[in-house]
Amino acid sequence: MSDLSKRSLVGVMMIAVALVAALLGGWPFAILAATGATIMYVEWSRIVTGWGLGWKVLGFVYCLLPALALLWVRERAEFDGVGSGFDLLIWVFLVTWATDIGAYFAGRAIGGPKLAPSISPNKTIAGLAGGVAAATLAAGSWALAASLPGALLWLAAPFAIASQMGDLFESGLKRRAGVKDSGTWLPGHGGLLDRLDGLVPVAVLTASLLLAGWL
Repeated sequence: MSDLSKRSLVGVMMIAVALVAALLGGWPFAILAATGATIMYVEWSRIVTGWGLGWKVLGFVYCLLPALALLWVRERAEFDGVGSGFDLLIWVFLVTWATDIGAYFAGRAIGGPKLAPSISPNKTIAGLAGGVAAATLAAGSWALAASLPGALLWLAAPFAIASQMGDLFESGLKRRAGVKDSGTWLPGHGGLLDRLDGLVPVAVLTASLLLAGWL
């Protein structure tokens, strides 16, 4: 099986698990969020071994906040009778997934100038553009279909950029640590931290806007 096939199969399985847990909500989704945060922290701790206590504390916050944000979005989001926490959670997922998929295929197909060669040599400006375009289309379409707040139509693009910045942040950590992936247990993907690094800023930003009453 090719690397792309492995990556696609594992990706589909992860998406399916996330969607089922999101649909069920309650304890199933809480358990998934807690498990994900725990695995992320274990992988983070391995990356920053020997870097000092501050990095361990930062990692704890980094892994905990998105889990709490996702739970808040799923269970607490209300939009005056239209949309729901589940709908908004799917929007968060679509921004992250579409950015990752769009960037991957646009980067491979177009190539061109590198986005941040000193941090992640494989990422390109074309990949970033492809990710933003894919996220805007996918998440924007979902926002319309689910009658979510109009702000989410234009927020998809900047949040897609934030997702890529989250990816670059984790890439910078790995480069400093001299490791390629945060783990090896997800064929074609590396570790869970490698897959959820883009979700971290999108989840936290969405929950922050919701808490501030801007959604």
